Amino acid sequence: MKSINPTMMFAAGALVCAFASLPPARAAAAATHGTLKVCADPNYLPYSDRDGKGFENAVARYVASKLGATLDYTWADSRGHGGFSEYLSRNLDSGHCDVVMNMPYGNQEELTTDPYYVSSYVFVFKKDKGYDLKSLNSPELRKLKVGFESETPVETGLQLRGMVTTAKPYNVGGKSGTSPRSVLEAVENGTVDVMITWQPSIGAYLKAFPDLTTVTLPNSRATGSPEMYSFPMSMAVRKDDKTLKTRLDALIKTNRPQLQAILKKHGVEMTGEGAGSTMNDL
Repeated sequence: MKSINPTMMFAAGALVCAFASLPPARAAAAATHGTLKVCADPNYLPYSDRDGKGFENAVARYVASKLGATLDYTWADSRGHGGFSEYLSRNLDSGHCDVVMNMPYGNQEELTTDPYYVSSYVFVFKKDKGYDLKSLNSPELRKLKVGFESETPVETGLQLRGMVTTAKPYNVGGKSGTSPRSVLEAVENGTVDVMITWQPSIGAYLKAFPDLTTVTLPNSRATGSPEMYSFPMSMAVRKDDKTLKTRLDALIKTNRPQLQAILKKHGVEMTGEGAGSTMNDL
């Protein structure tokens, strides 16, 4: 997910309260009746854009409505110099933002809420090919032209199996990287037989490629150590802002089905959809 890589946080848009100068408790209270300021990338679909077409925009609108707040944006490039870590430092940690909308649960850089969805990397290939792909250990995979999202858990998994040198890396979401739609075009035009990428980054575009299908890449222990390809995704706040985390946790607990319905509308597929009411379910 460089596009929003759970391991390195591909770039994601972000949701935030507009009262950065206030102490955390007052900022959280202000968001209830004031302005919910969202830090988001202005040109990074399917996540967010200035026109509000991304799935993070849609989630932000819903959260603001539930908080009784007016939604406002601070636009910032999430894929610039320093990557997503620098984006967090410049916007969330500095107080320009109070909450980030899309971050892997348990990320050590910030304080994460309970997850509101779980998604996964997927194989993408043409339906009429009928490939029997169930995991990175599927024998048929070694016979195909494979494309993959670079700097992700998938790249590590291919390295562990000695397959990375024969596969084609795609820099999805980087400053000068390939757009998520382009990786689908690579499958469509035959540049690769199968692409392995983060599903939320391509879900909104799949309807334009009706001859393509996806298969979820499962977590694995085949190499002797845990390999994670599915990730619970959360919102995130500054480490000292436990008050806002508590408020968002309560909102997620009450409205998780509605949040997931918004994601589905934008083509985001979820793994373990019934999970998530508590962390024990994930």
